[in-house]
Amino acid sequence: MSDIVNKPKHYNSHPSGIECIEIVKHYDFPIGNVIKYCWRSGLKGYEGMTSVQAEITDLEKARYYIDVKIAELKKLQSPIQNSPFPIIDSSGEE
Repeated sequence: MSDIVNKPKHYNSHPSGIECIEIVKHYDFPIGNVIKYCWRSGLKGYEGMTSVQAEITDLEKARYYIDVKIAELKKLQSPIQNSPFPIIDSSGEE
């Protein structure tokens, strides 16, 4: 019987033999989740879904976390544009 808490089968089924957690622990939360959902895509079933529907679901979850990471990076890219304070140029005008 597999240990579904500590060693879920869908995290240990990669052809490399590497467990998913050994990779994702080196990344931040959004990127770790992207890797996790892509890693288990097609390996984890969901009740009431076909295998294709389950795979699509995992890939959509990965896409969600890619969008989260992109939004985080865009906020960092231009902190002045995201400021709640008006930008005033040297002439004193907004």
